[in-house]
Amino acid sequence: MITQDRRIRRRIRRARAVAAAVAAALAATAAAPGAAGAQGEPDFSQCPLANPAVGSCFIARITGGQFKIGNATVPVDRTITLQGGVITDPETGETEFVEAANGQTLSRTPLVVPGGLLGLAPPAWVPQPIRGVLQEAIDLFNEVTATAELVGPVGFSFNNFANLEGPAITLPLRVTLSNPFLGPSCRIGSRRQPIVLRLTAGTTSPPPPARPITGNPGDVTFEHAGQLIRSRGFELVDNAFAAPAADGCGGLLFSWAIDPVVNLKEGLPAAAGANEARQIGEFALGDRRFAE
Repeated sequence: MITQDRRIRRRIRRARAVAAAVAAALAATAAAPGAAGAQGEPDFSQCPLANPAVGSCFIARITGGQFKIGNATVPVDRTITLQGGVITDPETGETEFVEAANGQTLSRTPLVVPGGLLGLAPPAWVPQPIRGVLQEAIDLFNEVTATAELVGPVGFSFNNFANLEGPAITLPLRVTLSNPFLGPSCRIGSRRQPIVLRLTAGTTSPPPPARPITGNPGDVTFEHAGQLIRSRGFELVDNAFAAPAADGCGGLLFSWAIDPVVNLKEGLPAAAGANEARQIGEFALGDRRFAE
């Protein structure tokens, strides 16, 4: 019977062989990429071709998984798209991510927060009649969505992805909680204090008492003489990130009263190891000529 450790070691050996092949494929310039735009080809329409250093185009679609921040677990039940270009060092195979041509590198996809505002109540120290007005608004507008957006540059390493070691994709984020009661600026994270996901296909190293979790590179295939690389069914994970307190909930007039309540309900701020991200989907990484 093959143990879990042996399965992981076998997968690492296989992935390292893939990494070597990938580095050679990305550095190659002579091979023709094949007929771009054919049925089933990836959509590289937002590849930043204006940057001459961009040699490859990237698109990933996250279609499953979940975000757990503090006490809230939000399932990924709508597609989240990450796209842009990649600059590859031909000697080391190290990669740098370049934002999408239209600036929409990470789609702003609202996900429904299970339970919404259920159980949320203004603190007892808020005076009447303000407390009564706030409670009526909470009861009326229950559904809440969470939308992640980038607040810094994306990090990307295909070597890490293929080797199952270290972050394959790094995302500095802020998450906006939205509903009519919370207003448009109820956010977890900011440009100064982002939520930083370091997503890996390997095994995480969270602080105790959290336990490591392991991702999966999925089914990796090479097409068009290695000029198009796909992964289907990957799972990238992270449970070593921290999440700051929510801020701006209820707008300028009521954030002083609503921020503490939201943070208490959602368990924020949440230290590293108390949060978890699992992102399941597929990606394509191809020569820039597929987008030309």
